[in-house]
Formats: sequence, C-alpha cells, structure tokens
Amino acid sequence: MFRALLKTMRPRQWAKNVFIFAALVFDRQLTRPGAVLHTVLGAVAFSLIAGVVYIVNDIADIEADRQHPTKRRRPIAAGQLPIPVAWGAAIALLVIAFPLALWLSRAFALIVLIYLVLNLAYSKWLKHIVLLDIIILASFYVIRVAAGVALIKVERFSPWLYIFTTFLALLIGAGKRRAELAQLATNANVHRRVLDGYTLGFLDQVITLAAGMTVITYSLYSFSAPNLPPNHAMMLTIPFVIYGVLRYQYLLQVKEIGGAPEDIVLTDRPLQIAVALYGLAVLTIFYFS
Repeated sequence: MFRALLKTMRPRQWAKNVFIFAALVFDRQLTRPGAVLHTVLGAVAFSLIAGVVYIVNDIADIEADRQHPTKRRRPIAAGQLPIPVAWGAAIALLVIAFPLALWLSRAFALIVLIYLVLNLAYSKWLKHIVLLDIIILASFYVIRVAAGVALIKVERFSPWLYIFTTFLALLIGAGKRRAELAQLATNANVHRRVLDGYTLGFLDQVITLAAGMTVITYSLYSFSAPNLPPNHAMMLTIPFVIYGVLRYQYLLQVKEIGGAPEDIVLTDRPLQIAVALYGLAVLTIFYFS
C-alpha cells in the first residue's frame, strides 16, 4: 500500500520543482549554505504539496481514469489504494508541508497555499476551459519560480526569467495537450473534455508561438539582466536553449510523444545532454569566470 501511495504522489513529476532553484542559481547564491538549505527544504515542502494535489486529483477523476487506456493503472483507479487511506495520507502530508513552509517563509507559505488552491480549482473547473487550462498549467511553473524567490533574499533576480518561464511553460502545456489529443484520437473528449475544443493544427501554432517567444525572452535576459558578466558571456548559452526548444518540438510533432513532459526530460538522451551542457555553461559563467 505504501508503494501504491508513493506511485499516486507521482515522484517523477517532482522534477518540475527544479524551477524552485532558479532564484538560487540565477541570483548567484549557490555558494551560500543557508540559501541552499532553504531552497532544498522549500522543494521538499512543494513536493509534498504536489503529492497532495495528485492524490486529490486521482480521487476526483477515478471514474474517468478507469476509462483511460493508461490512467486506469493508477493505484486509486485500479483499487490498489483505498480512498479512505488516500484521504488520510493527503491530510498527513498537509500537516507536514504547511508548517515547514511557514517556518521557511511566510511569503513562501502563501505561495504554496495559492498553488494548492489553484490546483484544486484547476482539477474541478479550470481544466475544462479551452486555453485557460493551458495558461493555468503554465502558471504552475511560474509559481515555482516565485516560490524560489520567496525562499531566499534575492539581490538581482531578473524579471526576464519570469517571462521566459511563462513561455517555456506555455510550450510544455500546449505540448502536453497535443500529445494527449494525438494519442487518444477520436475518443479524446471522452477522457479529457477540454480536448474537444482543440485541433492538432491549432496546438501546433501555439507551440510554434511559445517556442519562438521562449528563445526571444531568454535572449533578452542573457544580455540585459543586471547581475550578468559585463562581457555578455551569458549569450553563449543561447544555442543550448534553441536546441532544447527545437528538440522538444521535434519529439512532439515528429515523434508524437510528450504527454508527460517530465518523462521526456528523464528519458531523451539528446535533450539531457543539452540541459547538462547548458547547466555547466551557466555555472561556469556565473561562478568561475
């Protein structure tokens, strides 16, 4: 049952919490132990709250999941995790996560609360509204960046990173919907009602728009942020961002995968190499140049 609970909490999805570390890295505070500890604990608290969200979602969507070709294997839908146990676990996680969030920072605790409430509203109503569902999905990534800012005392964190994250998240959200629509084909609206309002052509246009703006906003950050080296060395990281965006588009539109974006990052070797080289370049420019 513990294994079923852990599976329901989707630990692979916790990879999204890497966005919490954006403030720590891009405000050049990786060498400050206190800031690192606060950010790590904040990521733990956020992961526990995300686990609560997934548990509640699976309880609410149990009937729809049982009709889905893959989601029917989820522990709650498959009957491996009883609903009373799932509710008890969700309450226990809240009891742990919120005091931890409040201890770290009141602002962080407020952001965590907003994330939880918005997720519940998304699961109940907002995920059924065309376009708004993708925008809300994108906002969850931006909220994570804001959470990271609230955990430490930032000095020169560029607002361009919020804009860049917004378009990157919009790209991921539209890609997720496209993958679902392509996978489920004519029965898409049975499993997710909002898919009835989309077409592959429209989602491809959204993906193209979001991909272009992701590259543009990152490029603007790379030479205009206040804490970057004066020699504009950060612009050398732009090719890695371009490749990463194009690789993601290729996987979405040519290979037709991407229903779970975190699975792509954790399994696609070329994308992993691009991310690793980008991270190495950023660390070198910020901390060794």
